[in-house]
Amino acid sequence: MESIKELYRIGYGPSSSHTMGPRYAAQRFLSEYPDSVHFEADLFGSLAATGKGHLTDSTLRQVFGDAGKELVVHWFPEEYKSFHPNALALRSYDDAGTTIAQKTYYSVGGGKIIEEGELASAHKAVYPKYLTKMSHILAYCRKEGIQLWELVVKYEGPGIFDFTEEIWTVMVAAIERGLEAEGVLPGGLKLPRKATQFFAQAKDMSGPVGTPTRALSYALAVAEENAGGGKIVTAPTCGSCGVLPGVLYYMRNQYKLPKIKILRALLTAGLIGNLVKTNGSISGAEVGCQGEVGVACAMASGAVAQLLGGSIHQIEYAAEMGLEHHLGLTCDPMMGLVQIPCIERNALGAMRALDHASYALLSDGHHKVSFDMVVDVMMETGQALPSLYRETSLGGLAKIRH
Repeated sequence: MESIKELYRIGYGPSSSHTMGPRYAAQRFLSEYPDSVHFEADLFGSLAATGKGHLTDSTLRQVFGDAGKELVVHWFPEEYKSFHPNALALRSYDDAGTTIAQKTYYSVGGGKIIEEGELASAHKAVYPKYLTKMSHILAYCRKEGIQLWELVVKYEGPGIFDFTEEIWTVMVAAIERGLEAEGVLPGGLKLPRKATQFFAQAKDMSGPVGTPTRALSYALAVAEENAGGGKIVTAPTCGSCGVLPGVLYYMRNQYKLPKIKILRALLTAGLIGNLVKTNGSISGAEVGCQGEVGVACAMASGAVAQLLGGSIHQIEYAAEMGLEHHLGLTCDPMMGLVQIPCIERNALGAMRALDHASYALLSDGHHKVSFDMVVDVMMETGQALPSLYRETSLGGLAKIRH
């Protein structure tokens, strides 16, 4: 299992798999062939189907354009590579038009890129093989008497706190910008930002129903920042980046929590997301939105349970519910934009995370369906979903004309 540094990535929206990933691939390819005169990019499958809405082509052109290079983009939405639905081929040419090099990259979710031919060495393990399932981790923590976040520190080193502090700083900045920003989001849906208005109204609401709406407004702020191309943290993806920071910001303010508590919660949330990424998927193109907002909700649910004093078993239960109750969630963005239904799903995912944590804390943490089981079911469900419900903008809500 990789480091959580591969899960939390700082970048710019709107999509980790369609924007951040292709950007990394283009930068890598360009650095390897800087003397080439002309470049071409072939977008396959989901990258081609929703690439325009996700700014894939404009992102690629920006990378090459900034280097003074010409790029031509070709689209193949109906052609899928076997390894992953998000495939990108890059070619370079000399001034005589002779091909210098060609490489294929797969954007597998969360901004991560895997180059074809290097698949066997793509995963750099930080955790031992016997700790790649939640059940194994719980058993180990019980034996050693440690918490989930302590396991992360054990294998990632104490320097992981410097990393999570940077992550938290970017998350907070995204919330604060999103709460101030107003206007219409780019892309053609003419969707107005709502976080500022919602936050103003949430501040005037109180009681057990009203107060948590602040978490909703915080998550909304980050999701809108992402949709506008702002700087965010994948948690685990751009499309689901509002859930975890929205919940953690709410918990910090509501309970006056010190920063170290938030950083530890980020470690636990990262471990939860890492387990899904290792044993399942966080790619909407591969398994639908259950792998994005569903995983984000699982991460946030576990983090809240920990902040409220939950045991490792209650944390696992909260995380399991976060994923279980998003099973089958489709990825069907209107016009291929990370706006409808994505933004609302972030806000409501944050609210559900608070509920999952509360439910788990009322129990002793023991339940019938384990976290590992629900990850397996998520993959089975995702593979059973027709491709038009997996980030192609061909089915579901994506067919609605605005």
